[in-house]
Amino acid sequence: MTTIDLASLNAMTPEEFATSLFGVFENAPWIAESAARVRPFATVAALHAALMESARGAPAEARLAFLRGHPELAGKIARAGAMTAESVAEQGSLGLNRLSDAEFERFEGLNAAYREKFGFPFIVCVRRHTRDSILSRFARRLENDVATEMDAALEEIGLISRLRLVAAVTGPGIPVTTGRLSTHVLDTVRGRPAAGIPVSLHEIGASGSAEIVATVTNRDGRTDAPLIVGEPLRIGTYELRFRVGEHFRGSTADPPFLDMVPLRFSVSEPEAHYHVPLLVSPWAYSTYRGS
Repeated sequence: MTTIDLASLNAMTPEEFATSLFGVFENAPWIAESAARVRPFATVAALHAALMESARGAPAEARLAFLRGHPELAGKIARAGAMTAESVAEQGSLGLNRLSDAEFERFEGLNAAYREKFGFPFIVCVRRHTRDSILSRFARRLENDVATEMDAALEEIGLISRLRLVAAVTGPGIPVTTGRLSTHVLDTVRGRPAAGIPVSLHEIGASGSAEIVATVTNRDGRTDAPLIVGEPLRIGTYELRFRVGEHFRGSTADPPFLDMVPLRFSVSEPEAHYHVPLLVSPWAYSTYRGS
């Protein structure tokens, strides 16, 4: 999708309006065609609300067909890349198109069980989750009844389409779709920020850990840029690793009592700001969720 401003969308013919928003929903131009009838929209948030109202207000048969038009998560179609460009990018961002054979078989088993019970594919906003989080929700949502799960699928479509819409449309009242993760280090003995501390952020999963970013604290004890910004924080478990040994070398025992300090924490709010500082001395440390 190319970026377009809200005022231009409001002035388009219904056909142009639907074409401009084609990629926001998976193979369902009728959603935008229906929403076009209630223009103009004062904000991008109002546009998204109208689009979702069109989807939720459709007849039951149309809603079921809409859900069935979504690709399975990490399924054979995903592995072959035979999806919309938006779905290819979203699943690829989490590596779901590069699963090992064992991981692929696990997803295939869950997909088959879900499809047999509900009659449509499992739908989740991939960009808001780690792989472990998705697998946990997959198993949990299999316990739902059909009506509850249809509501859950539409809720996830609302999150998916909101991200896609914000990427495609500019204008007033843009919904919040991104989070922020930041840190700083305070030397509690000297009572000042700790500069030059190597910091790395890792995603922690069942299959191990993966480094997301590595950086060094500046003179304010902060990193020059947030550790994650401009995208949703994926729901899951993370670990910040601070290598403080060199900072305290010479001021205490050699080698220092503390070398690498790990802070493990979880993210549950993808659009929130998580500030995870380290307050550290040569012998002890603490943290909290700040702002």
